[in-house]
Amino acid sequence: MVNYPSGVQPSRAAGSKKNKNVRYGKRGMGLEEMINEANSYYLVNHLAVIHKKPTPITVVHVDYPDRSMAKITEAYYVQPSTTDYNGVVNGRYIDFDAKETKNKTNMPLKNFHQHQITHLKNVLENGGIGFFILAFTNLAEYYLFPAALLIDIWDKSQLGGEKSVPYNLVSKQGIQINSKMIPSLDYLPALKSFFKI
Repeated sequence: MVNYPSGVQPSRAAGSKKNKNVRYGKRGMGLEEMINEANSYYLVNHLAVIHKKPTPITVVHVDYPDRSMAKITEAYYVQPSTTDYNGVVNGRYIDFDAKETKNKTNMPLKNFHQHQITHLKNVLENGGIGFFILAFTNLAEYYLFPAALLIDIWDKSQLGGEKSVPYNLVSKQGIQINSKMIPSLDYLPALKSFFKI
């Protein structure tokens, strides 16, 4: 997002038309921001240690306009990242990714990637807990969905099966994450309940 000097973005300037489809729940917060907010809350309150993984990049060029103001001007991704988040909850290793869709009836499998599926298979094989947080943004619903089930759906899709995860399956096999004031997406109770940790 660009911060304009006046603090007003051109599309929101005086006289511009306002979007009539304004949603007021979790105003201005994307899924990743809500998870980051929850993770900070959990850390400060000694409930869990969960962090967003940095995306591995190789820096090619840096400009130094001033000693204290180095600016990366060219970089590239070293390799595909695995999942977005990992950490420890009650002595158990957890690893997960977050996906969202505006679709009301399913979560398209094109939102997932083979390297994420492979990584979560490895996590599960080594006794870790793997899952996804799935957001149906137009329904304002969020679910914790087990990686094992999504991996099974993914594997079947590679053999010509479904190309999406039906909403009905997510709502029945996952656990809905209840909204709160702080944190707005409190996924820890769903995680503890589903995986009995």
